[in-house]
Amino acid sequence: MKTFLRLFSWTTLLCCAACGEADDKTAKPASTPKPIVNPSNEPLTNVAKAGSITLGGGCFWCLEAVFELVEGVSRVKSGYVGGAAPNPTYEQVCSGTTGHVEIVQVEYDPGVISFGDLLEIFFVVHDPTTLNRQGNDVGTQYRSAIFHEDEAQRDTALEVIQELDRDGPWDDPVVTTVEPLVSFYPAEEYHDEYFRRNEGQPYCQVVVTPKVGQFRQRFAYRMKSASREAGGV
Repeated sequence: MKTFLRLFSWTTLLCCAACGEADDKTAKPASTPKPIVNPSNEPLTNVAKAGSITLGGGCFWCLEAVFELVEGVSRVKSGYVGGAAPNPTYEQVCSGTTGHVEIVQVEYDPGVISFGDLLEIFFVVHDPTTLNRQGNDVGTQYRSAIFHEDEAQRDTALEVIQELDRDGPWDDPVVTTVEPLVSFYPAEEYHDEYFRRNEGQPYCQVVVTPKVGQFRQRFAYRMKSASREAGGV
């Protein structure tokens, strides 16, 4: 896991800190599409399978925008994990009272990119040392978390965190939690490809755009060829 440490520099960490200086995240599109409904009113229990990773690290618009650019990633879906209430809405989760975390579930081809490679990206594009916040986004819904689907994912995540705590560049400890993935509730449809469709929105300009730029700079070799050639998302 020593490959993780080569990615971290003070420039990277300063960029991470700057990314969190945000305006109002709760701004919504002029018309809010009807949310996805789970007719059974039962948790959507994730079926663990090769090529899926579930991550929380602040606003899910940020993580979605980054991971959509990664070569080998086939799908990124925003959602909610970790709370007790079934089928939470965005407004409920943003209240910080449901116990859910804003997450992205990333489906990928292990033949192209590994679980560990995706964790490398994750730990660069968010700050894993701030408890229940990323920049100006504050609350338990923004906590840094890895939701594992099996023992292999759990062990890899814990090993990476242990290494970063021991040899990483931060003064503060890594507070990223490693938790079992019990249920996943997909976010409302208007969150899908949010940055791609709302790049001019103030929050996107101030918070998401710097994270995407940081990814492009640090991980150009990990980008999908179409995105690399276009120079945009």
